[in-house]
Amino acid sequence: MKRFLPLILLGAACTPATPAPEKASTAVQPNNAMYGTDAAVVPSTPDAVLRYADHARGFAELRLPEGAGPFPLAVIYHGGCWKTGIASQAYMAPLTTRWQQLGIATLNVDYREVGDGGGWPGSFEDWAASARLIEEVAGRYPIDRARITLVGHSAGALPAQWLASRQGADGPAGAREAVKARAAIILDGPGDVGAERPAFDALCQFSAVDPFMGGDPQRFSERYTAISPSTAAPQLSELLFVQAKLPAPSAPTQAAIAAGGAQVTVRENIGQSHFAIITPGNPVYAANEPAMLAVLKGGE
Repeated sequence: MKRFLPLILLGAACTPATPAPEKASTAVQPNNAMYGTDAAVVPSTPDAVLRYADHARGFAELRLPEGAGPFPLAVIYHGGCWKTGIASQAYMAPLTTRWQQLGIATLNVDYREVGDGGGWPGSFEDWAASARLIEEVAGRYPIDRARITLVGHSAGALPAQWLASRQGADGPAGAREAVKARAAIILDGPGDVGAERPAFDALCQFSAVDPFMGGDPQRFSERYTAISPSTAAPQLSELLFVQAKLPAPSAPTQAAIAAGGAQVTVRENIGQSHFAIITPGNPVYAANEPAMLAVLKGGE
């Protein structure tokens, strides 16, 4: 089968001043040994690189499956403990390519972190801006708007849930409506950043949450409250946690998430690698892939 070439070419022509994929970000790329690049998938070249902001990391890579569509779309946010120099969107490319091969369109998003303009509120502003690409992509490419899934690995769990929640004026990016998405997949990430602060810092092996939030919960309790699912539950039909190093979210956190209407499912892979669950070809990923695909393709 052939790719949907007319729309791909149109996307390239209509996106102003889009840098080539390899020049899109100046962020330090992940250490290969650490980030699961033993994946049994060679990353494909993105079909388009779309910009959502004019800073170096304000872009997302779009990959489209073969065929006519319409395709489900996974909007993916990488981890890296929100600290510049640890990771970028690049290490998620094997996973996005695997899903592309299985009929899922992917939008692999980079964003600013602590050290290059991110943290509170810069990272949140990037996430909110990047989500506007969903409508652009759905209007230009053969995407099934009813099957959008927000996906986050590790620190990327926060935007995958936060974007789906309605925020008031006290939110990090001001008042905003929830992004219209059917589902979310959290890949070894926290369900509530404040409640799981010690566990997430232990995963990162340094204090990650406080620098990102601008301070600890005692000093900035209102910030932690604003982004907690207990305050604003994600408006989703389904939310799947695939955990490894991090424990399952607590019962109160799961109940808070479910209060927004989501069916919450947790798959625990106790003792497994933080990266095995996102690495195509790894047995741990293979064991969880059917559950992920069921969410990604939900509504078929």
